[in-house]
Amino acid sequence: MFGTDISMDLIIQYGLQAASALLILAIGAFLAKSAGQYTHRSLAKIEMDAPIRLLLVRVIKGIIFLFTLLVVLQQFGIQIFPLIAGLGVAGVGIGLALQGVFLNLFAGLSIIFTKPFRVGEFIDILGEHGEVQAIDIFTTKLLHLDRSIVVIPNRKIIGEILHNYGKIRQLDLTVGVAYATDLTQAQAAVRKIVSANPRVLQDPAPVIGIALLGDSSINLSVKPWVPIPDYVPAQAELYQTIVEEFRTAGIQIPFPQREILMLKAE
Repeated sequence: MFGTDISMDLIIQYGLQAASALLILAIGAFLAKSAGQYTHRSLAKIEMDAPIRLLLVRVIKGIIFLFTLLVVLQQFGIQIFPLIAGLGVAGVGIGLALQGVFLNLFAGLSIIFTKPFRVGEFIDILGEHGEVQAIDIFTTKLLHLDRSIVVIPNRKIIGEILHNYGKIRQLDLTVGVAYATDLTQAQAAVRKIVSANPRVLQDPAPVIGIALLGDSSINLSVKPWVPIPDYVPAQAELYQTIVEEFRTAGIQIPFPQREILMLKAE
């Protein structure tokens, strides 16, 4: 009977502790979520990059949740300071095991605050290129031209040569015309086509001129600027319109030709 009373007392005691711990965790999670939402709304009113805003929100939520865990541990009678000291010793081994994770973390923070590129810009690095979709703490995600996602660990980015195209790119189109063509007429037709295309930016101004005197044609270089999402469709549209306009205007696009002289042996 005495043992039963002790068991009931222990069940009641630890049951109450477990219930209060769960209640504290629930309250902490609610406070962390509410604080994160409030922080996000407040920072949205300030001109700030999305990755930095996301980082600050996560830090606020993490601090509140960590404080909640400490309160829960104390609820079970666990001494916090000896535990912290023990974790400090164990942290050396854990740190060595998670070295790559920490390198990605520090690299991510460096990218977020130094801003070598931003979300929406087109970059080329490590043989990969694409539009920056997200800059997270550990990785950076690029959207490739074929709509696939390239995920790069942040530690691979720091210290590498980076080509940042920004949010616009310059098309590099080439169209050949016959040597007998009126070049002024041909270039005027190309300028009209480029100016009429809604995907093409007028500032910076398109670059149109003679690129090369080839064996069978005079090659015109057509280099307009377009927003990143319009890079591929604008190229297809411009080529098609140029071909149609040249056919209408009677401007010849020649194909490679060779003259063969037959010498009669005497």
